[in-house]
Amino acid sequence: MAEREARESVLAADSLTVVLGLGSPIMGDDGLGLAALDHLRREWDFEPAVELVDGGTWGMNVLPIIETAERVLLLDAIRTGDRPGTTVVIERWALPRYLGAKLSPHQVDLRDVLALAELRGTLPRDTVAIGLEPERVEMEHGLSAPVRAGMTDLLDRVVERLREWGHRPCPGEVTSDA
Repeated sequence: MAEREARESVLAADSLTVVLGLGSPIMGDDGLGLAALDHLRREWDFEPAVELVDGGTWGMNVLPIIETAERVLLLDAIRTGDRPGTTVVIERWALPRYLGAKLSPHQVDLRDVLALAELRGTLPRDTVAIGLEPERVEMEHGLSAPVRAGMTDLLDRVVERLREWGHRPCPGEVTSDA
């Protein structure tokens, strides 16, 4: 039994897992997903089966990325009404309720992308959003103090989920923020 589980874990780790950073760095805490993605790139090493993707505010352009993955981990600022900087983990079944605040009425939001993937039967079974409650989402560069303070817990949760999915992230050589 343990041998079968180990084999399944290795097989699972060989399929593509996409870590998709979302948001806009010029909108304060909305840039969290991209900032977290940058930390992962600088502080961790991943096997080729884990792809770190800057989804920014691409809207429907991220659909093919989501549809070709076996697993998707979304990094984003997520409003739940909790204290700013609080870590939020939302499993696939609850995603549409929390994600997708539009910055403009013309922008395609993440709910639209996930709904289309679901309708087409291509939304990966293993899809999760991990983020932090934002303090402010307004025209401003940089993250608020509570969101910066929550970054370590957020990254720990991301690495933990990747390990649960059978990946083996390793701490890398940390580079400076220069």
